[in-house]
Amino acid sequence: MMVVPAGVRVHLALGYTDMRKGIDGLSAMVQEQLKKDPFSGHLFAFRGKKASILKILFWDGNGLCLFTKRIDQGGFVWPRMSDPGGVVTLSPAQLAMLIEGID
Repeated sequence: MMVVPAGVRVHLALGYTDMRKGIDGLSAMVQEQLKKDPFSGHLFAFRGKKASILKILFWDGNGLCLFTKRIDQGGFVWPRMSDPGGVVTLSPAQLAMLIEGID
């Protein structure tokens, strides 16, 4: 279980992301495609094409952290929007449900 500090927003990148990307690639994606600041202290979540891998990028005030979760069965449920390069903002409670809820 991931504990998210109070006041932190969770931004989901819509569509799917190349899971070969690391901290540098994902932070560039946050800046260029999502038009957000990766150093804001908010969480940025990305899902792979097969929906079995989730990556979360987070600035902890000292450096960028990258959390990864891979599941063996099912997939992470992701919002469907008309703009695959867009972003949806969730509450920390919604993120917890998304991480634990398997398709």
